[in-house]
Amino acid sequence: MKRLGNVIWSNRAFYFMLLPGVIYYIIFKYIPMYGIIIAFKDFNFSDGILFSGWADPWYKYFKMFYESPYFTQVMSNTFIISLYKLIFGIVPPIFFAVLLNECRVRWFNSFIQTLTYMPHFFSWVIIYGILLALLSENSGLVNQWIKDSGGSPINFLTSTELFRGVLVGSEIWKDLGWGAIIYLAAMTGIDPTLYEAAKVDGAGRFRMIWHITLPGIRSVMVMLLILKLGHILDAGFDQIYILYNVQVYPVADILDTWVFRTGLQQLNFSLAAAVGLFKSFVGMILIVLSNRLAKHWGENIW
Repeated sequence: MKRLGNVIWSNRAFYFMLLPGVIYYIIFKYIPMYGIIIAFKDFNFSDGILFSGWADPWYKYFKMFYESPYFTQVMSNTFIISLYKLIFGIVPPIFFAVLLNECRVRWFNSFIQTLTYMPHFFSWVIIYGILLALLSENSGLVNQWIKDSGGSPINFLTSTELFRGVLVGSEIWKDLGWGAIIYLAAMTGIDPTLYEAAKVDGAGRFRMIWHITLPGIRSVMVMLLILKLGHILDAGFDQIYILYNVQVYPVADILDTWVFRTGLQQLNFSLAAAVGLFKSFVGMILIVLSNRLAKHWGENIW
């Protein structure tokens, strides 16, 4: 115990820097976890969380969610949109990070990085305004080009066939530069002597990327994939809530938007808590399974 105290004291500067993050998670993540019991209670404001009566049966609100006529629709939309974002959102940041890593003109590299990082800091309200200016059926720039070319305008934002593509494409554009940061950081940790040895052996740039750069960041790629799988049911509430409309409900209404309308706007907090607990349970299972799969591939994340 004394030895542990000495180690902590000798590294007190690092623990002090860690303290704000620990306090944040305790206050905003761990303490509110007692609110999970709302999912098993008939919650009302007058009695509060602790004194509200227990639901009968205990799975009442889980059953209410399962028996909802919208259950299949919101679950399928959530999984489909999340999978689209997962599949199509992994490769672009890696490809972009490789391009930046291979660029030898520093000022151009810095300029492109700054330019691509900026959209990450835009709110989805601003992104919606940009999309409206580009894709609006009546006055959007893209549709103006289509009209000038003799074509018919396309309703990108109200079409059930195109709306998911707009969601995925806008998120990729927004987070492309930001997502590449981690991969660029991982690439700096690759031993430069590997590249020198490859050059001596006559390997070109593409060979070095394929056999050195990509294997060198494989563990980071697997880790980020596992983290994203844990949030597979978080299809992006803020983005979809800003962008969607009644016409695209059949393909855009996800768990979070449905809960917001039926659970929070109608003050049915027990239902909202039940769905949130269900999402967390599914996310935990996916993280455990994906981590075991990563170990099977030889990548020990934890």
